[in-house]
Amino acid sequence: MKKLTFLSIASLIFAASINAQEISKNIMTITPPRAEKIPKKLEKHADLRIDNYYWLNNPDNEKVIAYLNEENTYYESITGHTKKFKEDLFEEMKARIKENDESVPYKLNGYYYITRYETGKDYPIYTRKKESLNAPEEILFDVNEMAKDYSYYNLTGLSVSEDNKLISFGVDTLSRRKYDIYIKNLETGEIYAERIPLTTGSATWGSDNKTLFYTRKDEKTLRADRIYRHTLGTDPITDQLVFTETDDTFGTYVYKTKSRKYIVIGSYSTLTSEYRVLEANNPMGSFKIFQPRKRGLEYSISHYGNNWYVLTNKDGALNFKLMKTSEDKTAAENWKDMIAHRTDVLLEDIDIFNDFLVVSERSDGLTKIRIKKWEGSEDYYLPFDNETYTAFTTQNPEFNTKILRYGYNSLNTPASVIDFNMETKEKTILKETEVLGGKFNKNNYQTERLWATAADGSKIPMSVIYRKGIKKDGTNPLLIYGYGSYGATIDPYFSTVRLSLLDRGFIFAIAHVRGGEYMGRQWYEDGKLLKKKNTFTDFIDASKYLIEQGYTSPQHLYASGGSAGGLLMGAIVNMAPELYNGVIASVPFVDVVTTMLDDSIPLTTGEYDEWGNPNEVAYYEYIKSYSPYDNVMPKNYPNMLVTTGLHDSQVQYWEPAKWVAKLRDLKTDSNILLLQTNMDAGHGGASGRFEALKEVAMDYAFLLDLEGITE
Repeated sequence: MKKLTFLSIASLIFAASINAQEISKNIMTITPPRAEKIPKKLEKHADLRIDNYYWLNNPDNEKVIAYLNEENTYYESITGHTKKFKEDLFEEMKARIKENDESVPYKLNGYYYITRYETGKDYPIYTRKKESLNAPEEILFDVNEMAKDYSYYNLTGLSVSEDNKLISFGVDTLSRRKYDIYIKNLETGEIYAERIPLTTGSATWGSDNKTLFYTRKDEKTLRADRIYRHTLGTDPITDQLVFTETDDTFGTYVYKTKSRKYIVIGSYSTLTSEYRVLEANNPMGSFKIFQPRKRGLEYSISHYGNNWYVLTNKDGALNFKLMKTSEDKTAAENWKDMIAHRTDVLLEDIDIFNDFLVVSERSDGLTKIRIKKWEGSEDYYLPFDNETYTAFTTQNPEFNTKILRYGYNSLNTPASVIDFNMETKEKTILKETEVLGGKFNKNNYQTERLWATAADGSKIPMSVIYRKGIKKDGTNPLLIYGYGSYGATIDPYFSTVRLSLLDRGFIFAIAHVRGGEYMGRQWYEDGKLLKKKNTFTDFIDASKYLIEQGYTSPQHLYASGGSAGGLLMGAIVNMAPELYNGVIASVPFVDVVTTMLDDSIPLTTGEYDEWGNPNEVAYYEYIKSYSPYDNVMPKNYPNMLVTTGLHDSQVQYWEPAKWVAKLRDLKTDSNILLLQTNMDAGHGGASGRFEALKEVAMDYAFLLDLEGITE
C-alpha cells in the first residue's frame, strides 16, 4: 500500500477540499438519529436543570438499545467510504507487530515465568519453567482456548501458592470488571469447582497454601469494599469476611509483601490511605492496623528484614519522603526520615534489594532511577540521554540479587527491557520491541520537548514527535493528546501504531497538563477540585502555542482523550471549538454533575476528593460551570467521533450517548458528529491482542479522512 508520507501543500489542500465535499454530501443525504426528548427535572441547591435525555440511562430499555444501534448504523453509513482504508490501516499496524513473541522471563520462587504469543492468535499463553530456562515448558493457561466461545474475555490476577502447586485467577467475560475467581491445580491441570463471584480478580495466598484472601465488590456500585478469607475445598458462600470498608469514599484491596512475610489489606481514597497487616504464616489470625487513617495522610509500605519502609506525605511532604520504622512499632510517631522531602523532586516509588535501595523519582518532568547502597558507599543515578523519555523499574520480585530490571522507551525509541548490574554498573538489553516491515528507523523521527505559557504564567510541557523534514508553515496535521486527572502522568512512550499517522505527515504531541503529576505533586493539586479548569485551559494554551509556532493550524489540528481525558475533550470543544478541526473523545466522562450526584453509580463516592462533592453548593456550582453535557450551546463544534462501550463500569455508556444527543440538537454547524458504541465491551474496549487495533484503525481513519488522506 502506498503511504502518502510527504504530500505537497497544493495536493494536500486539494485532496482535503474534495474529501470535505464528499463528506458534506454524505451528511446532507443521510439523516442522523434524533433521540427523543423526554424532559427530566433535576433540582439541587435550588437550581433546576432539565435533562431531555435522562431516559437513556437504562440499558434494559429496548428503546435505548435501538437508539444506540441507530447511531452505530449512522456511523457505518457516514464512514462507509473508509471501510477498506480502516481494514488497510489495521493490517498495516498488525504487520509491524511480531506475532510469534514472548516476554522476558523473570524468576520467582524457583520458577521462570514467561508470557508468549503465537502467530494468528489474539490472546496470551502463560507458561513457566522450573529453575532453568532449559527446563520443559509448563503451560499455565492458553487464553486462546479459554476465550474461544466468548466475544469478550479477560483473564487477570494470576497468583501462585508458595508451594507452587496452585494458582488463582480471575475471569471477566462481560467487560464489566466483575471477575469470578477460580483455582487451578498446576500438578493435575484440574480447575476446581469452587467459583468466587463479584471480585476484583486478584487474590493472595497464605503461607499454608490453602487460604486465599480476595476482594469483593458491591453489586450495584462495583466499589471494592470487602476482604474475604477462603479455605481451599470449601463452598465460597461460607467464606469468612475479615474486613469491610464502611466509608463509601474508600476502596480496599489485599496483597502479599515482596518479603512474603505479610498479608496486607490496603484502604485508599484520593487523599488518604490506611493498611492492616497479618503474618502470612498465620492466615487465620487477625489483621493489625499499621497506622490509622488520618484525612490527608497518604502512605504506602514495603517490608524488608525487621523493618517497614514508608513512602509518605507526612509532615506536609507534598512530594513525598521515605521513612523507616521497626516491625513492632508501626504507628506514625515512630517513623524516622530516610530520604527527606524535596520541593523539586517527586518521590514516586522504591524497590528494595539485599544490598541496594532503588528510588524512582521525577524531576523537571523526567523520571530518574536512583541507586543507593544500604551501607552508604554509593549513591548514583542511571544515565539517560534523551530529551524526553520513559523509564521505570519492572519485575524485581527477589531480594537477593544485584540485578535491577527496568524498562526504557521514548517517542522514537521502541521499548526495551534492561538488566542493570548495580555493583558493576553494566547493563544488558534483554529485549527491544521489534518493529517489523523493515521500514522503521528511529533516526527518521524528531522528538522535542516544548513549553507553552498558560494564562497564569505556568509553563506547560509538551512531548512532540514528527517525521524529519516537515516545515513549520501551519499546514501539518497534528494530533494533540491529553489526560490530566488523578495525578496520572502520561509519559512520552513509543507506539508502533502511531507510525501510521507519523508516516502520513502527522505531528503527535502529548500535553502534560495540570491534573497529572508530570511536574510534581503540586502539578496535580493545581488541576483538581476547585482548580480543575486549569487542566482545560492548559490544553487550550498548548494548542494555541502549537498553532502560533507554525506546527499546525486550526484547519489541521486534532485532539483526543479518553475517560477523564474525554472530559477534557468535552470541555475544550465547549471552550475553544474554533481551534480544532476534529476531536476524538473515547469513553468520555462528560455528564459530571449528574454522575457525581448519583452515589449508586460505580466509583462516584470514591471520587469526591478528585472532583468535589456536588452535594456541597460550592462544588456543585464549579462542576456545573465546566461539565461538558451541561454546557453544550447552540454554536459550531468541530468534527467529532465519540466512542463508548455498552458494559462500561467506569464511565457509563449513557454519558457519551446523552452528550451526542444534545450536541445533535443544539450545534449549528454541518460538521461530522458520530457515536460508536461497542455493544460487547466496556471501558477498556475490545479484548484480544489485535481486536483492539481495529478500534485504533477506526480512530485514525476518522482523522486521516478529514485530512483527505485516503490510503
